[in-house]
Amino acid sequence: MNKTLSEAVQFAGVLLNGFVGVSDYEVIVAPPFVSIPGVYEILRDSNIKIAAQNMYYEDSGAFTGEISWKMLKELEIEYVIIGHSERRHIFGETDEVINKKVLKAIENKMSPILCVGERLEEREQDLTFAVIEMQIKKGLKNVPSEGMKNVLIAYEPVWAIGTGKVATPQQAQEVHHFIRNLISDMYSKEVAEQLRILYGGSIKPENFFGLIIQPDIDGGLVGGASLKESFIELGKILSRVV
Repeated sequence: MNKTLSEAVQFAGVLLNGFVGVSDYEVIVAPPFVSIPGVYEILRDSNIKIAAQNMYYEDSGAFTGEISWKMLKELEIEYVIIGHSERRHIFGETDEVINKKVLKAIENKMSPILCVGERLEEREQDLTFAVIEMQIKKGLKNVPSEGMKNVLIAYEPVWAIGTGKVATPQQAQEVHHFIRNLISDMYSKEVAEQLRILYGGSIKPENFFGLIIQPDIDGGLVGGASLKESFIELGKILSRVV
């Protein structure tokens, strides 16, 4: 919940210039719903794609305050973040609700970015892998192998979001490797290898290189650093790796 419409449009112009000519990695921004149309007009012919921060699982109806896939598709939105830790822990979204959203996105040729991650107390109790496995298995319930082509998974340790703390590259890689192996067991090695797994949790230019060089970290789900020109700096770091 950052940037007014005018601020978002202005910043979209900054990003447009900052990422001009980039083709060796994918750039996606996820503005608030009210800013999507304005940002879309700035970025529509660029190499920067737009994601929604959330989406409901019904096509239309009396669901006050919600947004449907139809509304997003008209603005050519390709990606939607689903199950972000704040949606889970502030707004009470369950794995079952998240699964319905994932299925609806896939059904309508959108790419869900499924977020998973443990709280600090769960990590301290050595429950990290159990929590991640449960969230992934429930979040991807009834998703066929073919549908996995559109899915991204973002690992965001809740204890590292907006706290200034960040998982060490080794901690992040350990969980990403676990996720890839889990997807291999659930689907196939081929599906697991093509899956993009993002790390999210206080990413900034100072720590991004150590994370992105890990073999199972394919990109970042960027929070606070995406609101400033440091987002462009992350791209420059990524260019040194890909």
